Amino acid sequence: MPVSSSNNSSSKYNVIILGGGAAGLMCAIEAGRRGRSVVVLERNENIGEKIRISGGGRCNFTNVVTDHEHYVSNNPHFCKSALARFTPDDFIALLQKHGIKYHEKKLGQLFCDQGSSEIISMLEKECADAGVEIATGCLVSDVRKDQRFIVTTSGGELESDSMVIATGGLSIPKLGATDLGYRLAKKFG
Repeated sequence: MPVSSSNNSSSKYNVIILGGGAAGLMCAIEAGRRGRSVVVLERNENIGEKIRISGGGRCNFTNVVTDHEHYVSNNPHFCKSALARFTPDDFIALLQKHGIKYHEKKLGQLFCDQGSSEIISMLEKECADAGVEIATGCLVSDVRKDQRFIVTTSGGELESDSMVIATGGLSIPKLGATDLGYRLAKKFG
């Protein structure tokens, strides 16, 4: 279970995040910035596999006309709140901090000039700066909750106060997508 950065030598964390894609990494960055000990568990050998292929490899990282009305939710106020707290401009500022050049295509879609690997590297650097550990090639075989979450992995058992399931969907199985997130959501009701 390779780890790209380390701030916690034990197997106990404040937060365990299942999934090293865009959502999991952004969540990890924020939790780490808030002083939580965080580990991201990714079953693939590399993080960000969907990021890597998005936009034909150029990574369509945001859209300048992002609005809550473009999302379907049982709670429409959630989308309003989430989009108000982290806007496309916030992500663009992060790209600018890392010197990543981008361009706009049709309908306000923003793409990297050089390619998606820039976004992956940026997210990995932000995780490292926030003290987040990333474990790749890590298979999760069981998750249970007693007082804390206990996650059984190919590298041993990990414990945490909180767990985030950011495993994505089954849209592209050849990238390593599984139904783990669905099974865990069902298991925990």
